[in-house]
Amino acid sequence: MLKMDLEYEDEVLIIRLNGTLNRHSNYKIYNYLVPVINKHKIKNIIYNLANLKSIDESGIDAILNTKCIVKKEKGKIYLCEVTNENKLKLKRLHIKTFSSEETALKQCEV
Repeated sequence: MLKMDLEYEDEVLIIRLNGTLNRHSNYKIYNYLVPVINKHKIKNIIYNLANLKSIDESGIDAILNTKCIVKKEKGKIYLCEVTNENKLKLKRLHIKTFSSEETALKQCEV
């Protein structure tokens, strides 16, 4: 099961994922998150993955989809608090990773 907590701060959408992002739960990204990003023309996103227990290829594809959307708006996407178990899997996304939300937020201000 996947839970998402969304917070909009300083023109950045912070998405805190809790649980498992896989082929059974990725619909939450596609059906709920993507429409929010499109409707509000979100440019910058920070994914906080501290409580993401696991992710599979379809979950990685869901994050990649949001990266493509944000890139069209000339925005940025960042990951923070990635667990060691998920770090290797997410490496292929080529998204900057930070140790905390605060550090990632500072990067968005630059």
